[in-house]
Amino acid sequence: MIQKKALMLASVASMIDQFNIPNISLLQSLGYEVDVVADFKNPGTITKERAEDLTKRLTGMNVRVIDIPIPRSINLRTIFFAYKNVKKLVAKEHYNLIHCHSPIGGAICRLAAKKERKRGTRVIYTAHGFHFYKGASTKNWIVFYPVEKLLSRITDVLITINTEDYKRAKKSFKAKETIYVPGVGVNTEKVEAYYRRDEIRKALGIEKNQIVLLSVGELNKNKNHETVIRALSKLENKACYIIVGKGEKEEYLNNLINQLKLSDHVKLVGFRNDVADFYIAADVFVFPSFREGLSVSLMEAMVNSLPVVCSRIRGNIDLIDEGRGGFLFDPTSEDDVENSIQKIFESDYKAFGKYNYQKVKAFDEKKIGELMVRIYKGVRINFE
Repeated sequence: MIQKKALMLASVASMIDQFNIPNISLLQSLGYEVDVVADFKNPGTITKERAEDLTKRLTGMNVRVIDIPIPRSINLRTIFFAYKNVKKLVAKEHYNLIHCHSPIGGAICRLAAKKERKRGTRVIYTAHGFHFYKGASTKNWIVFYPVEKLLSRITDVLITINTEDYKRAKKSFKAKETIYVPGVGVNTEKVEAYYRRDEIRKALGIEKNQIVLLSVGELNKNKNHETVIRALSKLENKACYIIVGKGEKEEYLNNLINQLKLSDHVKLVGFRNDVADFYIAADVFVFPSFREGLSVSLMEAMVNSLPVVCSRIRGNIDLIDEGRGGFLFDPTSEDDVENSIQKIFESDYKAFGKYNYQKVKAFDEKKIGELMVRIYKGVRINFE
């Protein structure tokens, strides 16, 4: 029996770790031998130690790991180097199916597989949030929109993870098939462990009755933690704000915290493997990003029955119902963020959390898995 072969490709290892282990397992269950390509030396939002652990886990799953440096930003030399290596790999292995992710990684992979696709290789691309969207910069539209539109012509299945991207791709792009898959899914059957709440808060130095705001995400410009910190400085109720994540803006944010005299109220705890404990310790989830596809951390907050204060952007508006699951704000406005946080303080926010838990069940990973199996099998899916 001839073994079917599949390639899973992303720019960085963190995208494999955070989004694609279930998809790799699904492909294996369908009889595919799976190779994974990503940059494991510069792994993205996970630590190098976790990337090394990821390599061991994948190897233990009988997955071949291939380290190719694929950039997350436009660097023509690195892009060309990655393209040559991916094209060589694809031509050698003759994959039956390729599933690629991330804007630059997806572009490199689809171009590299163009010749093999004519020979029967099926190419799937998941857009984890297009860089062009309502409110995006003119530069993003000029750079990314025509590229994605052109590459859609050499894409068998274009997967979008929020309704705004789906409607645009369905109307304007030329992929053989455009499908809406609501994110990567989330486990909605997690066992609630509120008995650990006091223990966790004590370990973090938080008073028993203090309101705790939580954000989870990379410390970069897009995640927009600065606006929340500045808004918090204006509130009379000095809640404790915990930010889980690492990134380039860590030093800047620490300086801002000290400047605003908020060191007792804002805690940067870095990258954590025990992030689930922080959801248990929190009262409200704050998600101020300028741009998202469909956030896993936001869905995880909903699973943990947390009310949400978040930016009014695509993806977020698919998940959070204003006034029922929380409040939405303009991410560019400190005043709007401040008002939304104040409103959550004054609301029955525990009821919001219960509402969110019921809503997120529609995004359960089992439902997403069933949909991905149909996509991998080539079953045509119609959402119209």
